[in-house]
Amino acid sequence: MYLTREFSDRTSLIQTLLTLQKNGVTPKDLDVFSSEPLELPQDALARRSNMSLAVVTGAISFGLCVIGFVYYAQHSYPIITGGMPIFSFWATGVVFYELTMLGSILMSLLWFLKESGLFKNKPPAPIYSPGSICLRVECSQDQEQSIRKLLEALSK
Repeated sequence: MYLTREFSDRTSLIQTLLTLQKNGVTPKDLDVFSSEPLELPQDALARRSNMSLAVVTGAISFGLCVIGFVYYAQHSYPIITGGMPIFSFWATGVVFYELTMLGSILMSLLWFLKESGLFKNKPPAPIYSPGSICLRVECSQDQEQSIRKLLEALSK
């Protein structure tokens, strides 16, 4: 169930966000919509992001897979090299670098889409009047009455 409330100023929204979080509502259950850019303090809607860890992990794993693939490809086909090494890191270093960066780019794109909420099954943004700030709270049936009373008390 979703409850929505409109606010005319930023300070009342921040006070409401902090009060809701003190009363057990998690930041992932709160969505803020505004027609203008809105800067919030860090503790008002703190959602932890693991994008840097995901990008580094994606780059390392993609790079290791590329190194393994190139090593396998160069050793799978016996070629007479005249005494030269079959697998040369320096000859394929540019390929390793470029494909490692491709892995980090793809992981950052996928993680951005994941954190943006594109893959979540949430309803579209509510309709609100221009110039106002809309807060949407996701709650269960047993939390509905307490959150509704809290929102009504804070928006007055």
